[in-house]
Amino acid sequence: MWKRISVTLFLVFSLCLTNISTADAAALNSYIDSTDGYQFLYPTGWVEVKVGNGPDVVFHDIIETTENVSVVISPVASGKTLAELGTPTEVGYKLGKNALAPQGSNRIAELVNAEQKIGEDGKTYYLLEFLVKFPNKRERHNLASVAVSRGKLFTFNASVPERRWNRMKRMIQDSVGSFRVD
Repeated sequence: MWKRISVTLFLVFSLCLTNISTADAAALNSYIDSTDGYQFLYPTGWVEVKVGNGPDVVFHDIIETTENVSVVISPVASGKTLAELGTPTEVGYKLGKNALAPQGSNRIAELVNAEQKIGEDGKTYYLLEFLVKFPNKRERHNLASVAVSRGKLFTFNASVPERRWNRMKRMIQDSVGSFRVD
């Protein structure tokens, strides 16, 4: 009898774990830009938004429109590597100062975490985490993945209101972690 109960519990537990993995995979869609040479996963239900002068691509949630992911491509000196641009912390501070909280914006970007990761493709990526504070007391959580390829700096950024961070954290981390450059 105990053997039958153990087997039943094992099967139920296994099915639960399988369903969680399937749900996570189904929660993200793939985006590939073969022209510029990058790819990433973004949350299902988000739509592409056309913007001028700025990001190469932007996706945002159709209900919580301030939740978004974007890719910005900037030139770097030919042959320069990510390490030559600085450590993860140095690049994180530059990104925070120049993009997330530029002078005159009245925003504060606090670099919460900065680390280096070598992707499956052998390329170096900096993973950066920020808490961005606005003058009206709003806060946002930003995660970024930064890489250099073919003389370009690629910055993949995901941004979510702090009030939704705990709910969206895993999906945003998976999205940022999926970013790859060719």
